[in-house]
Amino acid sequence: MKKGNLVQLFLLSASILILTACGGNDNKTVDGAASGSDKEIVFWNIGTEEVDKAIYNKAIDLFNSTTTSGYKVTSVPIQNDNYKERLVIAMSSGQCPDMYISWSGGPMNEYIESGHAKPITDLFKNSELPNKLMDAAIAQATYKDDIYAVPFKNVALSGIYYNKEIFTKYNLQEPKTVKELENVCDTLLANGITPFALANAPKWTGSMYFMNLAARKGGLEPFNEAVAGTGSFESESFIYAGNKITEWTKKGYFPEGVNSLSEDDGQSRQLLYQNKAAMELIGSWFTGIAKQDSEEFYQKLGWFPFPAVDDSNVDSSIMIGTIGDNFISFNCDGDKLKAAFECATKFSDDEVVNLMIEQGQIPPLKGIESRVTEPISKMIIEAANKASSTQLWYDQYLPPAVAQVHLDTSQELFGLTMTSEEAAKKMQDAMQDYIKEKAN
Repeated sequence: MKKGNLVQLFLLSASILILTACGGNDNKTVDGAASGSDKEIVFWNIGTEEVDKAIYNKAIDLFNSTTTSGYKVTSVPIQNDNYKERLVIAMSSGQCPDMYISWSGGPMNEYIESGHAKPITDLFKNSELPNKLMDAAIAQATYKDDIYAVPFKNVALSGIYYNKEIFTKYNLQEPKTVKELENVCDTLLANGITPFALANAPKWTGSMYFMNLAARKGGLEPFNEAVAGTGSFESESFIYAGNKITEWTKKGYFPEGVNSLSEDDGQSRQLLYQNKAAMELIGSWFTGIAKQDSEEFYQKLGWFPFPAVDDSNVDSSIMIGTIGDNFISFNCDGDKLKAAFECATKFSDDEVVNLMIEQGQIPPLKGIESRVTEPISKMIIEAANKASSTQLWYDQYLPPAVAQVHLDTSQELFGLTMTSEEAAKKMQDAMQDYIKEKAN
C-alpha cells in the first residue's frame, strides 16, 4: 500500500519534472543515484548555495580523509525546489541514493514504509550522538521505536526578519500583535515599500504565513485534531489563516507576481537587499545566508517571532519549524551502511559545528546556546527554549499527498484564485481520503 503512495507521487512528479529529472552527472542515472563502484557512497543533498555547500563539503571531506572503511562519499547537490520530487522519482525507479537528506514527519515515514530508509538504531546508540544531539531532534528521527535518520543541521524556526534602518526611519516598533503588524505594513505601503519579501513559486515559502496564522489563532489542537480525523481543516483557525492571506494580498503586502518568484534564485531576499521590501517571514537558516551574501546588509537585520492574534488567549510562544532542519537517511546495508553512518556523524564534529555556528546556523546540539554569540541566533535559541511546543512544518508532518494539497491551496490563496473556504475543503477532503486509504 505504501509503494502505491510513492508511485502516485512519482507520477505527479514525473509530469512536472520530465525535462529536468536527469542532468549534470554523465556517469550516473537520475542525478547520480547509482554508485560508480562498490566502494562509492552516493549522498544526495541540497547544498547548492555557499553556506550549505561548505558545510556538506567539510563533513564529507573529513570522512573521506579519515575513514578506514575503504568507502568514499560522493556529494550530489540538488536544488531544494525540485529535491523532493526527484527523490521520489529515484525511489520509484529503483535508483535511490545510498544516503540522502530528508525531513521528519509524513514523508520520512513514507520512505521508511516503502523500504527506502534503513533503521540505524544500534549504530546510533553505540555512537556518541545520543550524548551530543538534542532529545527533541532524536525524537523527530524516530519512527515506531527505531531511529532512521541522523539530525544534524540547524534549529530551524520561522520568524520575521526585518530591516532595522527602515523601521527606524519610519519610527516603527517590533509588533507584538497581528494588528500592530498590519499597522507596520500600512505605514510601509504608504511610503512605497513592500511590507514582505516573498518568492512563492516553490509554495512552501508562502505556507509559512498560513501555518503561523493558524497556530496563533487556535494553537496546535485544531491541526492535530484535523490530522487525527477528530477535527477538520475547515475549522475557524484555518479559515482565519486563509482570509488573512487573501486580505494581505489584496492590500499589497506581498510583491507583485509573488507566485512566480523563485526562492532558490534569491528573488525574495534581493527585495530586502535593495530596500524594496522591509520584512521577510522565513526560517532561521536565513541568518547564515544573509551573513554570507552581504555583511553590510546583515548588520541591518533584526528578528522577531510571529505576533500574537489580538484578543486571543492562545499560547503565542508556540514556534513553527523543526529541531534539526535536515536529517540524513540511509538506503544501504552492511558495511556500506556503517560507513555512511560514520560520514553522518562527522556533521557533529567540532570542525563542522564551528563552521555552522560561524555561518549563523544553530546545530541541534545539547548546550549549543553556550557556544553561539551571533545575536539573531541567540534570540532564536531563546525563543526555542521558551516555546511550549514546536509545530513541524505542515509539508513535512503531513503525508505527502495531503502535504501537496496544503502547498497547492496555500499558493492559490496568494494568487487570489481560491477562497479560504475552498482551500479548507480541499485540505479536509485530502485528509479524509488519506485516512480512509490508511484504514483499508
